Formats: sequence, C-alpha cells, structure tokens
Amino acid sequence: MNKLKYIVIGVLLLFSISLVVACTLANSPSSASGYLYIDEVIGPQLSTQELVAEVAPAVVSIVTESVSYNWFWQAVPQTGAGSGIIISSDGYIVTNNHVVEGAQKVTVTLSDGNAFEATVVGSDAQTDLAVVKIDASNLAYLHFLSNSLEQLSVLDPVVAVGNALALPGGPTWTTGVVSNLGRSIQENTGVVLSDIIQTDAAINAGNSGGPLLDAAGQVIGINVAIASNAENIGFAISTDTAIPVVQSLITQGKVVRPWLGVSVTTVTPTIQQYYNLSVDAGALITSVSSGSPASKAGLRAGDVIVKIDDEDISTAAELTTAISSNQIGDQVEIVYYRGNVQQVANATLEESPS
Repeated sequence: MNKLKYIVIGVLLLFSISLVVACTLANSPSSASGYLYIDEVIGPQLSTQELVAEVAPAVVSIVTESVSYNWFWQAVPQTGAGSGIIISSDGYIVTNNHVVEGAQKVTVTLSDGNAFEATVVGSDAQTDLAVVKIDASNLAYLHFLSNSLEQLSVLDPVVAVGNALALPGGPTWTTGVVSNLGRSIQENTGVVLSDIIQTDAAINAGNSGGPLLDAAGQVIGINVAIASNAENIGFAISTDTAIPVVQSLITQGKVVRPWLGVSVTTVTPTIQQYYNLSVDAGALITSVSSGSPASKAGLRAGDVIVKIDDEDISTAAELTTAISSNQIGDQVEIVYYRGNVQQVANATLEESPS
C-alpha cells in the first residue's frame, strides 16, 4: 500500500517506512476476553509443517475500495491491500488502522478463497489498530501472547506472514529474529507508536495488519512498518499494546484514553539545530488541536515539553506514556520551553476524540 509511509523517531533524515504484516496461530487453550484468545506463556516450538498448517487458515487478505478526488473534483477510485488475523471462530479480525482507514468497502478473503464483505467494528489511529467483522462461523483463529515484551529476548526466532504485494496463491512466509524490543517510531501523522518490536524478518507492502509469530505460532506483534532505505529493519506493534486496544474496540467500538491534544516529535541534535531550540531533549510540539486541553492551557506549536508532573520527558514516546498513565479528568502540570524561557502550564486531560 503506497499510502503507508512512516518515520523512525529521532531522525530528521526521516526514514520512509513502508507498512508491514505477519501471522500467528491458535493452539493450546487460553483465556478469552472480548473474543480475543490470550496465552500467558510461550508454548512449545512447532515444526515448519505444523506452523504452516495451523497458521495459514487464520491469515486473511484484505482489499479496500475508496474514492478520492483530483484537482478537477472528479472521483478517482482507489484500492488498497493488506492482511489480517482471525481472532475468533465467528469472524472478528485484527488489522492495521491504515489498512481500512477511509475505505468505503472492505473485502476479506480467507485461505480457502471464500470472500466476505467486512464491517469495521472500530479503529484506533493512535495505535494503528483496527477490528473488522465478517459474517462467518467455525473459523480457525489465532492466540495472542500476553506480556510479550517481558517473555521475548533479542535473537528469538520469529515468522512473518501476510498478503505481501497482494500476490495470488496464498500468503508469503518469511523468517527472522527479534532484533530489538521496546522501540518507538513516529508516523508521518505525528502519532508515536511505542513498545514496538523490531525484527529482520522480511516484510513488504501488503503485509500490514498481519501478525508476527514466535516459534510456537503465537502472535507476539502486529507488523506495521519497515524502514524502506535500510536492510531488514521492520517493526511490529507488540501484543502488550494490542490486547487492551483490541478488547476495547470489540466491546466499545473505540478506545477510551486521556488526551492532551498535541502532535509531537523527539528533539534530536538535528531538530535542535534546525529549529534553533534552547534544549537538547524533550518533545517538540508540531501542532495543537483546536479546543484541546493543550490549547486551553496555552501550549503552542514550537514549545518543547520537558516534564509532566514529576516525570522528565526526553522523547515523544515518553510524553505519550506519561499522558496514558493518567486518567480522564486528571490535571497535569506541564513544564515546557518557549524559546529560552521555561514555563509551566496546567491542563485537564479529556477523553480522546474518536
């Protein structure tokens, strides 16, 4: 999907990132909450044949149709392709928000070739996750591994599966390892994705929305991006992030979280020099939503947030984490720099808009 371009946090070279995908399987019994089946421990390693047999039926291709308009206001049909993970026998499917965002029609094709028109149950731009539903039954489904960031280690083997390049004939399978844990990346929209798993498993356009698997066939992440100008640097949203979001999307249709209302980027040496900032660390505000708590508190684009309450803020990801750790209605003290002057503002967090 050529609309999927992302940027690794902390670099003004602005790595263009193409979105990703992978896959996972359902094996042993686990807890179920909100139609999501969760394994609390890593299962036994599967053979290659077992992994393919268990996973393939629960990986779907997703094709979207939308309409854009050219300079002459003429309608221009557009299509997109991605992947998804079946998480329940009655048709709930997890994918990326960017796969289905703005789509007028979403078509899901199963491994047996049967196609269904899907309904978007809910989506969350802040985590780039979405849930769609098809009218089907007795489907194979996959399990998510809880506490994946704690249970995984660097160099653990992983498998990525998905609808790479929308090639006919079934999904593409690639293998690799966990390259790093707990990364943060920033989308070109300014949204920061935290607790990201980095992998060298080959991922390509069309893989977006599928899972990243461990050797037991459990979903450990949902692949979301690759660094297009690097060698085998891919990123997946960890199940630590995905599990509560997916549950909330299924039960409420949205994710309820506290909201400050700013888009930010991490202050790096390059950004500091380019914007002539007086600080060398923090979260630089690139935009402020009208009517947001940040706007009401007097924050502006160009301000650099360096502290929330008693917590120092060095990166955009740390700001996101600090805000998320509060509740809707909480008042937070924000220490920031405007030019060379340190200032303090108080903002009352509100519910994040859909």
